[in-house]
Formats: sequence, structure tokens, C-alpha cells
Amino acid sequence: MNTVHTPTDATPLARAVAKVKRHVLPLFVIMFIVNYIDRVNIGFVRSHLETDLGIGAAAYGLGAGLFFVGYAIFEVPSNMLLQRYGARAWLTRIMFTWGLAAMAMAFVQGETSFYVLRFILGAAEAGFFPGIIYYFTQWLPGADRGKAMAIFLSGSAIASVISGPVSGALLHISGMGMHGWQWMFLIEGFASVVLCGFVWFWLQSHPSEAKWLSNEEKDALIGAIAEEQRAREATQTVKPSMFKLLADKQIALFCFIYFSIALTIYGATFWLPSMIKKMGNMGDFQVGLFNSIPWIISIIAMYGFAAMAGKWKYQQAWVAVTLVIASFGMFMSTTGGPIFAFVAICFAAIGFKAASALFWPIPQGYLDARIAAAVIALINSIGNLGGFVAPTAFGFLEQTTGSIEGGLYGLAITSLVAAVVIFFARTSPRGDAPSILTGKPVEVPVSKNSVNRQALKSGPSGAAS
Repeated sequence: MNTVHTPTDATPLARAVAKVKRHVLPLFVIMFIVNYIDRVNIGFVRSHLETDLGIGAAAYGLGAGLFFVGYAIFEVPSNMLLQRYGARAWLTRIMFTWGLAAMAMAFVQGETSFYVLRFILGAAEAGFFPGIIYYFTQWLPGADRGKAMAIFLSGSAIASVISGPVSGALLHISGMGMHGWQWMFLIEGFASVVLCGFVWFWLQSHPSEAKWLSNEEKDALIGAIAEEQRAREATQTVKPSMFKLLADKQIALFCFIYFSIALTIYGATFWLPSMIKKMGNMGDFQVGLFNSIPWIISIIAMYGFAAMAGKWKYQQAWVAVTLVIASFGMFMSTTGGPIFAFVAICFAAIGFKAASALFWPIPQGYLDARIAAAVIALINSIGNLGGFVAPTAFGFLEQTTGSIEGGLYGLAITSLVAAVVIFFARTSPRGDAPSILTGKPVEVPVSKNSVNRQALKSGPSGAAS
């Protein structure tokens, strides 16, 4: 007789992990989709801003990039406040303020207000991405974080797929004395404001607060995460300080690698609609549809590379492979006409989006959990300055030379350098503490009592969380 296995046959830890993924991952993906659309939707209104407000290529590139300056300045403080006030309250606050800032973009009057509002939007959003990463470290054992990150990061790819058609359709709205691009900003920003209410009622800050987990599942989950941290701490005699970690050359490597990835992502994101328009006489909606193609391809690539990296575990090599793909695609985009360039960007998207997903498990495995939130925020904020450099440089090049070819060469070279540098990045703390990249579950003795549940209130080893 065949035995039928039910979910109750799984261990308490496995059941807890499955419930966490079902409860939070769909919401996080939706949040990231809305977030990413509000961040990059100006790529679809560049020509409208120039026609209606006189904002040229250089000013557009600078304004697009100033978002990341505000983001970088406020990223670390925001993530430290998330640890203090909890993910539920702080992520709700982030969504509400970035939604308002996104709506305010509808009232841009010229270059100055464009710069100011893009900076404010970046400051309002600061802390969202590293906050989600830190949330995973508090809710999922190391072996499960990589796949969770891949699913979460797919939100940006999904957003890139749907943002084109959605934004293109909204650009056709008119009325009440406003242009289509103003309606686009208002409607897409309002979606974030509405969603923040759902976040407040759906999320919990700590596993101990999750009513949808049984006591046994809470004990198993909290115990597994605490045991991983104890194993990590065993390799260090003193609690690491922020200043000591900032001097760590590994942190500098992480920042450079993610900067290189972000440079290519945002160089393509903010200029791709303009490149598509050169392919022929197309309207906003058609441009949006073509804009979706590279990102559809990248979603498939992200899952494919994540699966292969999970099976053949050498994270640096997988990141290097994807960066080489991105480099080759960016270089090839300079060698043909507009249609060939578009095909090359599609190929490059396979690389730079997969590299983004594959990169984050490396610093997650290296960092001590007691200071991981702030350092992850630092890596993300400095890395995302690539989002300032790329559009600013592209705008300057186009306005002064009439071409962005030099910028595409720069992206290709930077990705190739990062593919080499990644092999110098460590995937675990010195002393060979267990890494989240090993994929090996930590054996944790689980008791029936709830002695471990209270531990998460203060985080592993009493650290604030």
C-alpha cells in the first residue's frame, strides 16, 4: 500500500518555514513591484518631461540619479530604526511616505522641483530593500534565505515587465487640466499608499508574535536561527563593532560588486525606453510592451540560475558567470543598429538581473547577525549609487555627444572587472563558520517548552531586532 504523506509529516521547522514563505513572500513581492514602479517610472515620461517642462537629457539623467543620493544618505539610519521600532511599523511608514513622494512627482514644474522630488523619493524609500533582507535573517534559517531572496527579487523583474504596459496605458489619461504623465505619477503613487494599510495589518515583526505559527513551530524556528548565530559567534571572541566591519576589506568588495551590478541595471532601466523608440515609430503603450521583453527573459534566468546555484554550490562562480553575460550583452549593444542593440540588452538582462539575486547570499553568509542589518543597508546604499552614476553619465553623454555608446562600454568593462573581483569575496566569516550558502541545515534540538520564544524579542544573543 502506498503511504500518503501530509504536511503534518514534516518537521516543526519545515512546517514553520513553509508557513513563513506563504505568509510573507507574496506580500513582499507585491510591495517590491509597487516600489520598483514608483522608482523607475520616469523612464517612460522622459520625452514628455522634455516637451512639457523643458527638462533635457542631462537634467533628466541627473534627476533620475538623485533618487539614489537620497536613498544612500538615509539607508543606514532607516534600517537601524527598523531594528528599533520593528518591521511592521517601519515598513508601513516607508511605504506611506514613498507613496506620497511618488504622487508629488505629478506636480513637478521644472528642473529644480524635479531634482528635489526625486531626492525626497529616494529618502522616503530608504531602508525598504535591506529591511526586507534583514527580515529574512530573523524569520528564515540560512538554507532557506537564498530561494526566498530569489523570489523576492523577482518582484523587480515582474515590475519591469508590467510597468511598461501599465505606465504606457496611464499616459493616455487626460482630464482636470493634467497631462497623462501627471496621472501616471498620481495613480502609481496612490497604489503604494493604499498598500501600506494592508502591510500594517498583515505583518508581524517577530516570529514570537505570529499567531499563524504553533508554539512548536515557533520554538523550532527561533531555535534554528539562534543556533546559526551561536555558531557564527563561536568564531569571534568579541562582538564586532560597526567601525571594525566598515574597515573590513570584504565589505568594500561587497560594495563595489553591488555598485557594478546596480550600475548596469539602472543604466539599462532608465535608458531602455529611449533606445526602444529608436527602433521605429511607436507610441507609449507599444514602447511599454517592448520594454517588458528583457525583463520577462530575466525572470526565467533568475530562477534558472538560482536553481543551478542551489545544486552546484559555488556562489562566487555563478555571480561571475552572470556578470560576464551582462558585460558581453552591453558590449554587443554598441555594435549594431537599434534592433540589434535591443536584442543585446535582452541578453545582458539575463546576466545583470540574475547577478543581483545571486549576490546577496554572499554578504548574508559573511556578516555577523548582530550587525548585519546596518551593514547590509550600507552595502545596498553605496551599491545603489550606481543608480546615480549611470543615468547621470548617460544623460551627459547624450547631451554632449549625441550618443550613449561610451556609457555602454563603461558598463561592459565594470561588469567584467566585478566578475573577477567576486572571487576575492568570502562567503563565510573567518574561522569557517557555517555559511548560509552551504545549504546544510543546522541540527537544532527542539524542546516542547517555549524557552526560545522569548529570545527573538531581543534578537539573537540579545541584539536589538
